[in-house]
Amino acid sequence: MKRTTVFLDEGMEREMRSLAESRGKPVASLVREALGRYVASETKRRRPPLRFIAAGRSGKSDTAERHEELVFRDLTPHGNVPRQTRRSRRD
Repeated sequence: MKRTTVFLDEGMEREMRSLAESRGKPVASLVREALGRYVASETKRRRPPLRFIAAGRSGKSDTAERHEELVFRDLTPHGNVPRQTRRSRRD
């Protein structure tokens, strides 16, 4: 665990001490719990689920095998250097 410093105004500090005392926990524990909930909610908010995956059928049976080719088909990474695609092994 890492130590950090948090600056609180006097009213917030009194409330935190009172709440910690009533719960029988240290103030640091309450701060960790609150920050944990905040970080979890912000992380969920920033990363919306990808709802479009597997939303339809293409009618093709090799889409999963060709995913890189399909995703990068129109992109040219590193400027104008054409991207080489992998050849699939079909023996």
